[in-house]
Amino acid sequence: MESLTLNVRVDANDKKRFEQFCSNVGMNVSTAVNMFIKAVLREQKLPFEVKDNTFNNTVYEKLREAEFEMNNTSKRYTIDEITNSMNDIIGE
Repeated sequence: MESLTLNVRVDANDKKRFEQFCSNVGMNVSTAVNMFIKAVLREQKLPFEVKDNTFNNTVYEKLREAEFEMNNTSKRYTIDEITNSMNDIIGE
């Protein structure tokens, strides 16, 4: 079977940490990536769950609501009210 080179761009810190992980479990990066590819092809799906980004969806929805209100009412808010509302949304 012919082997080809696959070039992938990753964050430098992630690469270093991934190389260390692979070393710790007794393999190299190439072996780990090949295992990933084989698992995807065998299962015909990613070998992990891709989670819904509920947090960002919630923030986006709240921003749309705020934009609608801003465009359709004369009510205005202070910076403190806006900050408090944002903190409530993100749970701080």
